[in-house]
Amino acid sequence: MFPIRQARFLAPEIKLFKIEAPRIARRRQAGQFVIVRIHEHGERIPLTIADSDVDQGTITIVVQGIGKTTKLLNMLETGDAIQDVVGPLGEPSEVDQFGTVVVIGGGVGTAIAFPTAVAMKQAGNRVLSIIGAKSKELLILEDEMRATSDELFIMTDDGSAGTHGFVTQKLEDLIQQGEQIDRVLAIGPIPMMQAVANVTRPHNIKTIVSLNPIMVDGTGMCGGCRVTVGSQTRFACVDGPEFDAHDVDFKILAQRNTLYHSSEQTAFESFVSDPSKDIDQIRHCRLQQRHPEVGPQAS
Repeated sequence: MFPIRQARFLAPEIKLFKIEAPRIARRRQAGQFVIVRIHEHGERIPLTIADSDVDQGTITIVVQGIGKTTKLLNMLETGDAIQDVVGPLGEPSEVDQFGTVVVIGGGVGTAIAFPTAVAMKQAGNRVLSIIGAKSKELLILEDEMRATSDELFIMTDDGSAGTHGFVTQKLEDLIQQGEQIDRVLAIGPIPMMQAVANVTRPHNIKTIVSLNPIMVDGTGMCGGCRVTVGSQTRFACVDGPEFDAHDVDFKILAQRNTLYHSSEQTAFESFVSDPSKDIDQIRHCRLQQRHPEVGPQAS
């Protein structure tokens, strides 16, 4: 069991969790993730480690409630516990003194981009960050990104904060203004990452994206997270999750991410109509945490 030390909403349906996981906190590096299972019969989902505190023994994850499991996870509060947290998994971000690095986060992707922005700054790079969201209320980690960036640019689809437009527009502006960009890291929805790759490709700017395919075990055994990169099959959980954006086949990635859409929708609708079974499992986890003698180990 992994106790939740803090749980708070950053924006509608987007929640930050600080989870007690000292061994993961000590070992994690920027770009890595964990596999989380809320209760014994729950689905396993990958979540990027947004931050960690070695002294407190905690890791931070940010969750957007979209499907059944993420909605259920966002029902947990401070003092609750998660059944399983496995990690750190995946290859860390490549961090070096590149020069000027542009870090781009779209929506909840900002939480994934944040630890790499911190690492790039600590490595001596000039960090320009661009974060975007549909509206002001959906922007997250603005203060944190500002603190670790030499410059921060905010873009919103509706113009309610920062500049009206997409993150790619700001990236194009920087390039057209003659900004010498040595590396770009883009994390967010698949169309956004593909659009960033299309902007940087003609200028031969090295661009890295963090992919989010369906993932089950996080060890490469299930094959669910396979992606096509440079005409080769790679596994995001062990070879990634970060890859050269100019080599990623985004069309295949998008197609694979919709393979289980109908099953996911059915599970979500079933959960919404009757969440009692999963809520009972959460209650059982709470009971196990507070009274270990009732758990399986007591039998």
